[in-house]
Amino acid sequence: MTQAHTNPAAAGADTVKVVKMTDAKKDELLDLVLTQLDDDQAQEVVSIDLAGKSSIADHMVIASGRSTRQVASIAQKLAEKLKHEGYGPVKLEGLPQADWVLLDAGDIVVHLFRPEVRSFYNLERMWAFGDAPPVAGTA
Repeated sequence: MTQAHTNPAAAGADTVKVVKMTDAKKDELLDLVLTQLDDDQAQEVVSIDLAGKSSIADHMVIASGRSTRQVASIAQKLAEKLKHEGYGPVKLEGLPQADWVLLDAGDIVVHLFRPEVRSFYNLERMWAFGDAPPVAGTA
């Protein structure tokens, strides 16, 4: 029976360099999302950093629209903008009712709510992991 052998790198030979990817692409995506939400007059926009806290995404963005029509419009425009900018197709959930629309853009998850629905679910408190101040009326 023979054994597999690996050749050690010769002295002075180039070694493999591990290059850490910068977060520039993720920052560009977050900036694009926040800018588009601002352009579409989304209200109470909150960005929560999930890096190291969850494997589902690096950032969660939560915003409100004044009505179901505005929530749907914001979601559709954001999805089109991300696709147009080369971030690929975005997965949309909840668009027909537009009370709560979820956009999955890979490294960023965007939740768009009507104000009443947003206050009921209070995702900011759930995902802030103690980073957010307590909400009035809770212990």
